Amino acid sequence: MTLLVKVGLFAGTVLTTAPVLSSLPGLVSRANAADLDALEEQIANIQAQQRALQKALVSVQQQIAAHRAAVGGHHVAGHGASGTAAHHTALQGISGVADTTDGIGLATPEPAVSHHRYAAGPDAQPVFSGARDVPEVESVIGHRAEDVISRLAENNVGPHSRESVGTQAAGALGDHGVFHMGPVTLILGGFLDASAVEENRHTATGTFNYWQDIPFKNQSRYHTDNFEGSARYSRLSLMARGNVDAHSTISGFFEMDFGAGAATTDAYESNSYSVRMRQAYLAYDNSQYNFHFLAGQAWSMLTPGRIGITPRQESLPETIESSMLAGQTWARQLQFRFVKDFLNHRLWTGLSIENSATLYNLSSFDKGGSGSACNSTSSLPDGQVYMPNCNVATVGYDGTGLTNPALFSNEIAPDVIGKIAWDPHWGHYEVEGILHFPHDRVTTPGVGGHNNTAIAGGGGGSMILPVIPHKVEVRLSGLAGYGIGRYGSVLLPDATLNASGAPSPLLSVQTTGGIVAHPTPLIDVYGFFGYQSSGRSYFGSQYGYGNPNANTSGCYTEMSSLGCTPDIHSVMEATMGAWYRFFKGKYGTVQGGLQLAYSRVNAWSGNGGAPNTSLSEIFMDFRYLPFQ
Repeated sequence: MTLLVKVGLFAGTVLTTAPVLSSLPGLVSRANAADLDALEEQIANIQAQQRALQKALVSVQQQIAAHRAAVGGHHVAGHGASGTAAHHTALQGISGVADTTDGIGLATPEPAVSHHRYAAGPDAQPVFSGARDVPEVESVIGHRAEDVISRLAENNVGPHSRESVGTQAAGALGDHGVFHMGPVTLILGGFLDASAVEENRHTATGTFNYWQDIPFKNQSRYHTDNFEGSARYSRLSLMARGNVDAHSTISGFFEMDFGAGAATTDAYESNSYSVRMRQAYLAYDNSQYNFHFLAGQAWSMLTPGRIGITPRQESLPETIESSMLAGQTWARQLQFRFVKDFLNHRLWTGLSIENSATLYNLSSFDKGGSGSACNSTSSLPDGQVYMPNCNVATVGYDGTGLTNPALFSNEIAPDVIGKIAWDPHWGHYEVEGILHFPHDRVTTPGVGGHNNTAIAGGGGGSMILPVIPHKVEVRLSGLAGYGIGRYGSVLLPDATLNASGAPSPLLSVQTTGGIVAHPTPLIDVYGFFGYQSSGRSYFGSQYGYGNPNANTSGCYTEMSSLGCTPDIHSVMEATMGAWYRFFKGKYGTVQGGLQLAYSRVNAWSGNGGAPNTSLSEIFMDFRYLPFQ
């Protein structure tokens, strides 16, 4: 009945305005000064009626969508674990209707009329006002279901809520900054961030922990405190999304911040940090065949997730430190990801071809120049070292042209990553594996050389246990293998060289565990422990990584004349913190965080013992999220 009333309103408005419009030429032709006021009043009335008509049309569209949703719901065979998936399938063909949990996951149906959404799809159109073509507020929707199209099963962990700091780290999209541009939906995300750290050592890395640079006692900066703050990790993201048909969606996602430090950055005056690309990828999702494809730079598929194998659903710690947590498995890099889900979206399988970049440690090898045992008068360029027999091993070359002048390793093949994710009714569980192929060349100067390729890789997994669903959860993850150290936050080396100059992959172990609680919708409390370690591979009296003959005797006394060249064995971090959302409304969210962290670095034993060092930190953060 309401629908008929709206249609009647539409017809009545058209009939009412038609005579007035037809009489306009005559009115203008015989208008005098006294009639102009009346004419302007009539025009204003016409424009008001046009705006009312457009709003009525929007309401009619919403009524139609709601009616279709009600009709489709009659075919759902129950609710609960099995009925939920059937309900999702029934809703797939309805434009503008998507089921959501906190706006991202699709575990609970949400009719389109509840948040005044427009129909999505190829025929969706923006709404404009009157004759001036100025967008009305209806063209911006306050809540969005357009974040993901893939159907997700209820696992009592659920996808990230938009407010959680974990989803902010993963690339959260807003629920206020959503625009319809014809058939394409644009969604804004990001935040303004002001963070600082007080620490008992001077590391000059800000809120980014570079654990390998924590000083030992022989350095004066070991004995000095340090304070550093910045807004450089403020972030902006944008997603464009369009429906190809009733079952498939194409989307593009871009995210940037100012975390890069250019050579011209001035920390004394302008603090002009550089824009950097965090993520940039396209995604295709097909809910008919439950197939998902991603191409571009995104979080590696090795990164633990919360539900399914879905972009922007990575399980990342809520910490303030931008390096996240020692032992955290992650990378952001180019990839081509293929994912298929089964069993009502509970079993997920994925294969990802990702950019490889072997991280070598060659600090113990001869670089040439003065004092070289190979009679070299000049130093070798980055990526080349002398072996004991004076052959030259080449592991990479410095970037040139539009590439930054840092070492880029030789790579013969991409990394190959596979993952299986399982979402039963309680918890999220993953197993994963990776293959990596370190590659170099050994040359006898003036004669020739040969290439070497090693096979490396490993495996691991993660789980999230919802102790109290959506209130308290336990997170566990781990990865172990050879030649995969760069996939941990500490960035321990992947490989060194053996006696013949070929790559020698190093054993790598990393693990994290934590508890995250949400006692109220405004407070998050967390505690994490992380650990990462590297094996040793050496030969001769000095070569390799973790050589027991390395000089560590000078690591214990400030400005000692004795040597201190230890290789890192392991890094441990324990941390706890909390976030509080001071304000939350249509204007966005304002939140503050406090974090305490303690890190300990242990070196391999050498000629002088096994030195260690530590770092204690207090992090502070204020963050405004205008789109959340």
